[in-house]
Amino acid sequence: MTRPGKRSFQAALIFLSVAQLAAGLKCVCQLCINHTCETSSDGACWNSVMLIEGKEETVKSCLSPSELNGQVFCYSSRNVSKRSCCFTDFCNNETLHLHPEKPVEGSSWSTLQLVVMSLVPCLLLGVGVAAGVFVRQSHRCAYTAHKQDPEEHLDDQMLMSTDKCLKDLIGDMSTSGSGSGLPLLVQRTIARTIVLQESIGKGRFGEVWRGKWRGEDVAVKIFSSRDERSWFREAEIYQTIMLRHENILGFIAADNKDSGSWTQLWLVSEYHEHGSLYDYLNRYTVSVEGMVVLALSVASGLAHLHMEIIGTQGKPAIAHRDLKSKNVLVKKNGTAAIADLGLAVKHDSTTNTIDIPSNHRVGTKRYMAPELLDETINTQSFESFKRADIYSLGLVFWELARRCSVRGLHEDFQLPYYDLVPSDPTIDDMRKVVCEQKLRPNVPNQWQSCEALRVMGKLMRECWYVNPSARLTALRVKKTVSQLSATKEIKI
Repeated sequence: MTRPGKRSFQAALIFLSVAQLAAGLKCVCQLCINHTCETSSDGACWNSVMLIEGKEETVKSCLSPSELNGQVFCYSSRNVSKRSCCFTDFCNNETLHLHPEKPVEGSSWSTLQLVVMSLVPCLLLGVGVAAGVFVRQSHRCAYTAHKQDPEEHLDDQMLMSTDKCLKDLIGDMSTSGSGSGLPLLVQRTIARTIVLQESIGKGRFGEVWRGKWRGEDVAVKIFSSRDERSWFREAEIYQTIMLRHENILGFIAADNKDSGSWTQLWLVSEYHEHGSLYDYLNRYTVSVEGMVVLALSVASGLAHLHMEIIGTQGKPAIAHRDLKSKNVLVKKNGTAAIADLGLAVKHDSTTNTIDIPSNHRVGTKRYMAPELLDETINTQSFESFKRADIYSLGLVFWELARRCSVRGLHEDFQLPYYDLVPSDPTIDDMRKVVCEQKLRPNVPNQWQSCEALRVMGKLMRECWYVNPSARLTALRVKKTVSQLSATKEIKI
């Protein structure tokens, strides 16, 4: 029988444990007020040192549960970065160094000890290799006795077999995995066997290269080590469960690569030779059918992003927050894929919380919705972010429709508001035109003579309303363009 005093003591311990969990985890944070930050009890304290331009730079802060679950923040890179994650209050209150300190004099080992310490691991390694060969041989014999069960888990060796192409790898994971991407080990193996071919673009985040993996073209987005959080955030969003869709850029791998004196942060994706919609429309006009195919695929990609899928293998609703023609890629078959998810936000419907990235980037000013420009957006409502995406979608449709050639007539490519603001507008420039003067891009009268362009013009106006709640949803836009593609006038 337990004594009352002992029971009270146990109850007090339980109460203190629960109280500590509820209070969250406190960590050292260099850039925070009082040099302290707080994350939830299932988050972590983060400590990092990285070699930047030959100097060690340290970072100490909190990791949210989603950042911790992404696994990338806690990995180190030999000689150029070291990171650690810990789980008690202020456990990151130490300074990491990349190069180990010299041993204290008088503590050096004898030659015999060094020889023994060198031989023992070699002997153990030899025994381990022999055991591994034996086990693998027995597995191979067992495998020949029966065919692979289609429900059996795919291991990394099977995924990385030499006859697998990227499409096969991604297909395997889409059908047998969680739909959230390739295993981390496979990603790192792919990334480290890519040969860079040529630079194909630059942006504020870094540079994009065309690379080769087993003879296949891939796109490699290289972030500088200063943009580690942006790289991690985009990789995290791309690996969201059930995100994969034909109209969202196909993610392949994320890895941090040592280049000798600094760390390169790689994001590997499918390569599309036509480049962005911005580049494509600068070079080519599109037919009515081509315009509808592109518009439908962009709307389909955005509708999938915005949609929440309920279930154990469900997908949260996601808002893009930087939709523009430069962030839409044109595929070889004439359809489009939405890219650059570094600013995306996720909505957790069970707790009604919004996971907003903690980086300093903001959306492109030219494509910002009125409520973003005048700062009246309700950031506590996830619907607000989706409605801002719809405004941007209307501007992308306007760029696309201008390049539609009907009976040989079309217009030059221009960015939205090209005639109303400077080439690199400020927030104030855009606010004056969009919010105060309530102007929108011009919809030419001649579009009325073509049913497809007439419908596109109407769609744009319904995406541009000042009142966000009056705008169409992505699903409604998708259905309208889909009906347009089914009309007798347009055969796709």
